[in-house]
Amino acid sequence: ANRLVGYVPDEPYLYDKLTGREFLEFTAGMYGMSSHACKNSIETQIDRFELRAFIDQLCERYSHGMKQRVVFASAMIHNPKVLIVDEPMVGLDPRSMRAVKDLLRLVADSGAAIFMSTHTLAVAEEIADRIGVITNGTLRFDGTVQELRESVKSTDGSNLESLFLLMTAEEESQADATVHKDEPIERVAS
Repeated sequence: ANRLVGYVPDEPYLYDKLTGREFLEFTAGMYGMSSHACKNSIETQIDRFELRAFIDQLCERYSHGMKQRVVFASAMIHNPKVLIVDEPMVGLDPRSMRAVKDLLRLVADSGAAIFMSTHTLAVAEEIADRIGVITNGTLRFDGTVQELRESVKSTDGSNLESLFLLMTAEEESQADATVHKDEPIERVAS
């Protein structure tokens, strides 16, 4: 199963005393890639994520965005069928964000499944075919953005953020009512 899955954590953890290239070689080795496949894939990822200018420097010198790009490259090194991505845009500059969005779309279009956790709803709306809305540990919705619009009875073409706020507003007001229900009236009024 390990060879079928790629993972991008929200914090880019790299070995500081390795270069980016060495880190990618290490990752490819963990997936059991042949030397030839490893070399070809590393070159592909270097170009895809625009890593060439710094790939042979120690990771300890990288900015957060540079580290994030190397972590993405390592997750894609073995061409996974499933990609799990946690807050993928954290620390990325606009150019890198666009590259990541394009890559995620390319990966999805190739038939791979992508599971992405994000609080940046505009990104989810832009790249996801289906979304799941989880609040307080409960899956509240699973479907397309259009299906979410229909479920909250929104006809104005609201964006995902507005739909999320509509969906969770009732939950928030119920939570407020529950808190106040058992309190004395004097405390509620104060």
